[in-house]
Amino acid sequence: MRSYSPDFTPPWKKQTPAPEVAAEHDLVVEEVTTGFCGAVVRCEKTAEGPTVTLEDRFGKHRVFPMPPRGFLLEGRPVTLVRPAAAPRRPARTASGSVAVPGARARVARAGRIYVEGRHDAELVERVWGDDLRVEGVVVEYLGGIDDLPAIVAEFAPAADARLGVLVDHLVPGSKESRIAAEVTGDHALVVGHPFIDVWEAVKPAAAGIEGWPAVPRGEDWKTGVCRALGWPENTGAAWQRILSGVRSYRDLEPELLGRVEELIDFVTAPA
Repeated sequence: MRSYSPDFTPPWKKQTPAPEVAAEHDLVVEEVTTGFCGAVVRCEKTAEGPTVTLEDRFGKHRVFPMPPRGFLLEGRPVTLVRPAAAPRRPARTASGSVAVPGARARVARAGRIYVEGRHDAELVERVWGDDLRVEGVVVEYLGGIDDLPAIVAEFAPAADARLGVLVDHLVPGSKESRIAAEVTGDHALVVGHPFIDVWEAVKPAAAGIEGWPAVPRGEDWKTGVCRALGWPENTGAAWQRILSGVRSYRDLEPELLGRVEELIDFVTAPA
């Protein structure tokens, strides 16, 4: 009779290691020693090692170590392992751009973006502020555009100092469109959105309302909005209420988004 070393295991007694399977959420397996069958609902790392929580069809939860516990997947032995961590997505700014971690504000460019009023400037800062600081673009508000041609002439746009202007209610036949048409030159760009005021560029849901009310012609639009919505007739407080609902570009209408992006591209274009 042939004798074997104590460390020798006959080939017919050797077991092939069970294949490793990631314990992904909702994977249904059976724990071999208890017969508990359920779907994976959680994987955790503990001091004793990784564990998996299973939920059976009655909603009962059981926690098992993995390994050394064995599991059956569709009747076949498997070794459960923690699923690989999902790749971390790059952080985004409020405008949807890829964030630049640790980026310092760039020295301000000679070029500028002008907007009509303080509310316009605050909204642009809320959504595009991070991008503007990285690009070194300063946004200033004018307090109206009645003197826009003279303001542009005084700025004297050039190839290395471009000027972009965002105008409210820039629609055919409006006073704003006639003023904008007086601004010419390759280094100045005037664009606008169709809304009477930048308030309307905020989606109603973000402002907590069903829709922007119609205000009778000749009535101050912002005051009329407050009155129609039953808000105190304090336009400054109303604007802060609206602005607080803006978290990202998703809270703004596309007619404004496209125009601001166009101005940023124009001002930052190589000389």
